[in-house]
Amino acid sequence: MRSSNPVFSRRGFSRDNGYAGFNAAPQAGGPAAGTQGNPYAQQGGNPYAQNPYAQQDLQYGAPPQAPATTGRMTMDDVVMRSAMTLGTVAVGAILAWALLPVSSTSYGLAIGAALVAFVLAMVQSFKRTASPALILGYAAFEGVFLGVISEMYNSQWSGAPFQAVLGTMAVTGATLLVYKAGWIRVTARYARIGMTIAIAFVVVMAVNLLLVVFGVAEDGGLRSMGPLGAIVGILAILIGAFFLTLDFKQIEDGIAYGAPKEEAWLAAFGLTLTLVWIYVEMLRLVAIFSGDD
Repeated sequence: MRSSNPVFSRRGFSRDNGYAGFNAAPQAGGPAAGTQGNPYAQQGGNPYAQNPYAQQDLQYGAPPQAPATTGRMTMDDVVMRSAMTLGTVAVGAILAWALLPVSSTSYGLAIGAALVAFVLAMVQSFKRTASPALILGYAAFEGVFLGVISEMYNSQWSGAPFQAVLGTMAVTGATLLVYKAGWIRVTARYARIGMTIAIAFVVVMAVNLLLVVFGVAEDGGLRSMGPLGAIVGILAILIGAFFLTLDFKQIEDGIAYGAPKEEAWLAAFGLTLTLVWIYVEMLRLVAIFSGDD
């Protein structure tokens, strides 16, 4: 995928066509029948040209939603890979919470784990193919980071991690409902506007971090534990919901257009990145609204 958080370079199902697939099929009614409107039906435009099943569909004019065949990605594949990746995050978080008491040392380990996870995510993002080892490695180190910071938040705001998990589930469920109902149309224009806002947000947050580090901004600046921090947190969660809609559309397109089965790992990777983003922001938001800083 061309977008992600925090990496923004995640590769996905549109590949060389960027977000060309985002106008190809109606969301609420399922994939479009036939090749009309299918951006991959044009000569050289199918990102799965190496997939013999996709070529076979195009040759005989079969609709892109033909019954699943061995070698094609299915929703079951996406669910299974996502469960494995998110399960690895959860196991890493539980172990870190149980084995690493709240201290400056554990905080340092959390930062180190986050950096390793970021590097692994970047490597996977620039690869042309999915690497389960890289994805699961990212998930494990990300889990360690989440486990330590969740324990830290829980020590000051009791129950904050549990509330953040519920909040993340609520945002994910609501976004999926809105997406499947067709209330949000994931088009190329929608993706460009959303990505512009998301990149601008990350740049502003990076500048804010530098200002805080050098003592120019006090109390966290835009990321304070007050009303301004709450507004920024809500905006960050909305950006996370935007990334979820891209994830859902790219998964839908991948299944409809005969993506190779291995692409399910990329779908799981993308969903994990997005859900981690939402969880971390939700954790901060819960702490802000708890009002016990």
